[in-house]
Amino acid sequence: MTPKEVLALAQAKDVKILDLKFCDIHGNWQHFSVPVSELSEDLFEEGLGFDGSSIRGWQGIEASDMLVIPSSETAFIDPFPEITTLSLICDIEDPITREPYDRSPRSIAKRAQQYLQSTGIADTAYFGPEAEFFVFDDVRYQNTNNTSFYSVDSEEGIWNTAKEEFPNQGYKIRPKEGYLPVPPTDKLMDLRNEMVMVMSELGLNVECQHHEVATGGQCEIDLHFDTLLTMADSLCLYKYIVKNVAY
Repeated sequence: MTPKEVLALAQAKDVKILDLKFCDIHGNWQHFSVPVSELSEDLFEEGLGFDGSSIRGWQGIEASDMLVIPSSETAFIDPFPEITTLSLICDIEDPITREPYDRSPRSIAKRAQQYLQSTGIADTAYFGPEAEFFVFDDVRYQNTNNTSFYSVDSEEGIWNTAKEEFPNQGYKIRPKEGYLPVPPTDKLMDLRNEMVMVMSELGLNVECQHHEVATGGQCEIDLHFDTLLTMADSLCLYKYIVKNVAY
């Protein structure tokens, strides 16, 4: 998608908000939003400034100014905000030198691809991470002067065989017996299918989904392999979808 096509998409969908997402050094998406009036073809060249000193592991306060440079190829209509929102994944640049920021995972991925090509070993490398996650019904934790604990719970958990669920209908997954059971043992099939539908609508190439080995909510949704930068962007979007659909 070109910058001009992004502008056309925003107009066609009556977008109100532009959300600019970028990946921090820990692999988490960060973001800030601006009115759609800020969207122009120049934005994809000039970017927008933000304070990088509050992003963990990035800039000191004395050199906090940074630029987000949106990538037009990554545009999508975000299905989760109530107000119609267009999201763009961004590169990070130094506002003075205009060099790609060396602690931005997206910049690192681009340099890795360029290095591979420069070696002559290969033109392209493909990556297919096997992403898995847990869905819990309850999560609690505390770390104070006199207390430290964490607790997770799942309707599927084997520890809930005697729980009063009014009624407890059984079908708890025993340890290491969670791989590929059908419902009603697999209680998360509909949730995973909803995640897959959103992923497909946003352009992710989903291969399959299923319950994983553990008792208590372990899931897997696989994506088809792709090049490093594309897969890295896809996996960030994958995590964003999983968390927001499950939340």
